[in-house]
Amino acid sequence: MTVTNNSGGPLPRPLEVLLGRFETSVLDLPATVARIRLSVSGAGAWDLMVGRDAAEIRAAELRRAPNALLDADSATWERLASDLGGGMQAFRDGRLVVRHNLHLGVGFLAATSGDTQPSRLRFDHVETAHGRVSLLTAGRGDPVLLMHGLGATKGSFLPTLAALAPAFRAIALDLPGFGDSYKPLQAAYHARFFAGAIVDVLDALEIERVHLVGNSLGGRIALEVGLRYPDRVGRLVLLAPSLAWRRARPWAPLVRALRPELGLVQVTPRWAVEAVVHRILPTASSNWVRAGADEFLRAYLTPRGRVAFYAAARQIYLEEPHGAKGFWTRLAHLQPSALFVWGKQDWLVPIGFAAHVREVLPAAHHLELDCGHVPQLERPAETHDAMAGFLRAEPLHPSHSQRRRAQGEARDETRGT
Repeated sequence: MTVTNNSGGPLPRPLEVLLGRFETSVLDLPATVARIRLSVSGAGAWDLMVGRDAAEIRAAELRRAPNALLDADSATWERLASDLGGGMQAFRDGRLVVRHNLHLGVGFLAATSGDTQPSRLRFDHVETAHGRVSLLTAGRGDPVLLMHGLGATKGSFLPTLAALAPAFRAIALDLPGFGDSYKPLQAAYHARFFAGAIVDVLDALEIERVHLVGNSLGGRIALEVGLRYPDRVGRLVLLAPSLAWRRARPWAPLVRALRPELGLVQVTPRWAVEAVVHRILPTASSNWVRAGADEFLRAYLTPRGRVAFYAAARQIYLEEPHGAKGFWTRLAHLQPSALFVWGKQDWLVPIGFAAHVREVLPAAHHLELDCGHVPQLERPAETHDAMAGFLRAEPLHPSHSQRRRAQGEARDETRGT
């Protein structure tokens, strides 16, 4: 798509270069026109107005809030224009600030990267049996589905997409109720509901079997898919997964009485949200803390987003730990191989849960890191190295030689050799 310059003057050279290779096919645009503000420190700001059929660049209307903001100094913009992969690295390093709607902000980087490979970073969506689910994809190979935590979005897996893309087809999604995905008001938002939604996504993408990676709530969902649909799952990577409380829950009667629909009217101030995000990400950069708060508020400031948040949080707290249908009873029957990654500074899912998992699943693998609740953002190198190695150990579709070797080993065992 050609971007029309209606700014009334020439643009800084790096912006001209970036806009010259703007490609909307990798950017899943909203139905309305989006305002993406491009700010060059000391040189000015411009608004990219982009819709599904046209795009134009204007001098920034500072009295109008943008949907997304990208801000950097001139040197960083120059590097972005000359280095096709430099945008995401500049964001991770904090040299490029992306605020408000991460979907649009990072989507602009993907749309102007100049990368034309099928495996390039791209924003998309899929229509499932129950509604639209927003996706962020990169890479080729065995599929790996990435599921975020409570209040987060697919943006929390941006570094993971980059780490897995060379060897896997990485797919991060916004869970129903969050980000840019559908938000049903009457959904239960418990583990069974989300597991069914994940299978809907796999069916819509025509993926028969997949590795699952989940952080926090996403980890609990990954376990539920593994328990209910083991034939659809290769391996599981659980990053600080939400697990049923084993000790007494004194507030359970009150939480049962409270209805998630109260979220239709209740709003939490931004300062409180940022304080919580900072505690969840104690070792992450301030750039990720700000982006995490933006992404949380983007859904939470909508009535349906608040209902989904409270309903999911309520279900996490109220989940029964024991009994025939209790979480820990069922967990003992998990079939897929699992890697658990724990944060030593995690106050939401304390590392003490690792001992309980080892007792119930003695064959599971464990990694303990000096971080909080989101290992993929706080300790990305260690997390992604362990994740990739664990997933590579069991291909979803073994080669012909691997199948023959496995069949031979099975025959040897049968013969008693």
